[in-house]
Amino acid sequence: MTTFEDILEEAGKFGRCQMRIVSIFCLVSIPFSFVYVGIVFQGFTPEHWCRDPGVIEIRERCGWSLQDARRATVPLMNSSTGVTYSQCQKLDMDWNATGLTCDNPESELTQAQLSTLPMTGCTDSWEYDYEGRQSFVTEFDLVCADAWYVDMFQAALSVGFLVGSIAIGYLADKYGRMKSFLMTNFFIGVTGILVATSPNYIALLVFRVLFGFGVKGGWMVGYVLITELVGVEYRRMVGVTYQLFFSLGILILPLLAYFIPNWRWLQVVFTIPYICFLTYYWFIPESPRWLLSQNKRNEAMEITKAIAKENKKTLSKIIETLTDKNTDSISTASFMDLFKTSKLRKFTFILSFNWFTSAVVYQGLIMRLGILGGNVYVDFLISGIVELPAAFLILLTIERIGRRLPFAAANIVAGAACLITAFIPDSMFWLKSAVACVGRLGITMAFEMVVFVNTELYPTVIRNLGVSVCSTLCDIGGIVAPFLLYRLAVIWLELPLIIFGINFAYSRTELFVLLDRPPNINNQPQYSQQLENLLPSDVTSNKEVTAV
Repeated sequence: MTTFEDILEEAGKFGRCQMRIVSIFCLVSIPFSFVYVGIVFQGFTPEHWCRDPGVIEIRERCGWSLQDARRATVPLMNSSTGVTYSQCQKLDMDWNATGLTCDNPESELTQAQLSTLPMTGCTDSWEYDYEGRQSFVTEFDLVCADAWYVDMFQAALSVGFLVGSIAIGYLADKYGRMKSFLMTNFFIGVTGILVATSPNYIALLVFRVLFGFGVKGGWMVGYVLITELVGVEYRRMVGVTYQLFFSLGILILPLLAYFIPNWRWLQVVFTIPYICFLTYYWFIPESPRWLLSQNKRNEAMEITKAIAKENKKTLSKIIETLTDKNTDSISTASFMDLFKTSKLRKFTFILSFNWFTSAVVYQGLIMRLGILGGNVYVDFLISGIVELPAAFLILLTIERIGRRLPFAAANIVAGAACLITAFIPDSMFWLKSAVACVGRLGITMAFEMVVFVNTELYPTVIRNLGVSVCSTLCDIGGIVAPFLLYRLAVIWLELPLIIFGINFAYSRTELFVLLDRPPNINNQPQYSQQLENLLPSDVTSNKEVTAV
């Protein structure tokens, strides 16, 4: 009997139609990167210290700058990054009674004298040296004892990712890729604007969870859809290209943040593309593979004919032989099907663990840029440039030497670079930066590869659900990452890097188990037989179903 791959041979496995659809859908990855790591700019924590009404009165009378007032009135303290001005305590004194003059404030009270005076906590908010940049941190005073609320902002997004990827993955497998995608983008548009207009921090967290619910699920649906519209041998290429646009978004983000210094307007800019994606209703067809898996043969045939027409191909009568034998009902497929056989259990557990470690390290390294103290725009841009070669290295290596060695090597390099970077002294700035860039390249390759490996290892009937469920560990990693980074950095700035490196080194041994004998997708009969063995007979009864 005829399979969809046989028909795609005639219609074009990667013709003009698929190129158009893939190009349009790749744009979805750009705003996803904005949302994923936008906290670096939206949650930027500038230099801050306690506000004191007495100091403000003297500063206004004398015409001092913020820095002049800080040097004259804020004591130095030891921290994990060295000696810095106190951020969370102020001197317990009446500044109007000190005799402080306007002429030379730095000579009035020495730091030695300031350090002997009694201290108290910040009771009148904080002063921020942010040069016009407004983040939700400065708006809601999320510093010092409340600094962990910043972690919650990113964790809330990952909670939304976690629930949304499962729910929307299920909807995409049950009701269709495009219906789920369009519904999700409408939801993102509404919740994104609600985030931008949040009146307080509690509302911000609630809307942030809802926003994340749609963003991750919509991105995963797009990934699955474009890989199902092309021939099997092109899935890797379109999958890696889809993720390459994520890296392009990383390059665009610092430019947007530089010209839009207000976090609320930046959120609006993050949301607008998702509203524009609703126009895809007129440009993108449903996945024929999904339609066939749902016994919707006539619809699948019409879409396939349209693909062939756009590709300037002619279909023979072979399309008429697509019968129900090739598209058995899969209504019994469910979450538990991911664990029903030993192979599926192995795939699910190992891929989930690798999603977790990749997310923790990738997010941690990016968010770390916001606390290093340099020019965050330049640092972020450089780190984004480093990501770009990852996609090309993947495409150059996996077709020649397979997935196992590049996947494992990328992870080992990332883990080793994290450990080495932590112990390079700050005086060796360029060496430290170079090693950190190598680590960023490694983790980017590892993260991109786990996505398409996950897609390859599941058959169509549970592919979207399988990818969504495994990627939930990525979201759990996203919940852990901000707390791991920001709280450990308070102890020692380099401590998160050591944890990242150890975490990666431990998880890499699992890769050799997973990729010991990967399916050979270039040999379709063998691949079909392997996929047949993955699912029990109560889910699907023939290998053609799993091969679509």
